[in-house]
Amino acid sequence: MNETIRGLVTKFGGLPVAVDQIADDADLYSAGLSSFASVQLMLGLEDAFDVEFPDTLLNRKSFSSINAIAATLTQILDKRDVA
Repeated sequence: MNETIRGLVTKFGGLPVAVDQIADDADLYSAGLSSFASVQLMLGLEDAFDVEFPDTLLNRKSFSSINAIAATLTQILDKRDVA
């Protein structure tokens, strides 16, 4: 999952540094992720994982790091699998 997320951060994040040099727990906003890019990233994640982010998870914390994105996606996927 993290490799897919990294690919999407590379594609949509517009970061001034290489994503492969960013640790999984590093703050993506400190690395240069903008609010606009986070929306583009969210849309890319929704397409790639066939999910929809609920309003409750549309916050800075959900997109703050590779690990945070993976945890958010896992939460969404777990709820979908239960339903």
